[in-house]
Amino acid sequence: MPCRPRGTRLSVPGSVHAVCQDGEVNPASDSSFQNSSPFTRSLLAPNPGPMSLDGTNSYIIAGPDARGVVIVDPGPLDESHLAALAAAGTVELVLITHRHKDHTEASLRFHELTGAPVRAADPVQCHGGEPLRAGEVIYAAGVEIRVLATPGHTSDSVCFHLPGDGPDGSVLTGDTILGRGTTVLDYPDGRLGDYLSSLDTLESLGPATLLPAHGPVLPAVDAVCREYQAHREMRLEQIREALARLGAQAGVQAVTDAVYPDVDPSVRWAAETSVAAQLDYLRG
Repeated sequence: MPCRPRGTRLSVPGSVHAVCQDGEVNPASDSSFQNSSPFTRSLLAPNPGPMSLDGTNSYIIAGPDARGVVIVDPGPLDESHLAALAAAGTVELVLITHRHKDHTEASLRFHELTGAPVRAADPVQCHGGEPLRAGEVIYAAGVEIRVLATPGHTSDSVCFHLPGDGPDGSVLTGDTILGRGTTVLDYPDGRLGDYLSSLDTLESLGPATLLPAHGPVLPAVDAVCREYQAHREMRLEQIREALARLGAQAGVQAVTDAVYPDVDPSVRWAAETSVAAQLDYLRG
């Protein structure tokens, strides 16, 4: 499989967005806060581009009348973006959805600026804080935050469920679910079996507001999970059909040729990553 960076997104056939590292910081990006739910606001990081969509959404969590805030995914290392996040309120805690650079590059610098502990599932991404635990309930900035282990996009991916955020709650999904398109798994670190289980976990939250790290807010996570599950099954069926024609032991490149015959060479690696993850799943 071609060597490539991790964390950015680009389009490949079928509205799939692949994952590697983010695009260049562009200080001309809009730096205004957007209301995303009753308990959250978002700030778009200045890293848009053909491989990073609109950029990374950093989220600010705070309950009614709370003086402190929780920041989720401080994003790329851009001082103006970090200054805006730091000015949103007294930062009590920083949470990380997963290890990719477009979410974590600024973590250490933001910890230095605010003194707030940075917590992630991956201990390497923690600064002054303990690793997150699956099922953990955090109370910060006047909000109950439940940590959901959702591996698949990466092995360390987590989502943050805010059950009191509006009538149906909300969930910050990182890159496990995007605001548009679907996520390519960072195989072999990300695995399809894990990902399908994570979609089941998120679907069980019902119509919670979906707060993704890339793309727009969506109204109901359970409906989007069903769309993602249907998309994955469609792709798996295409792989099965290709193997029936090519032979059960056909390799990644041959199957990619069959399933993605018109893929642009610049995103060929994304198609191959998707095929590799599905072959791994089908072959057990």
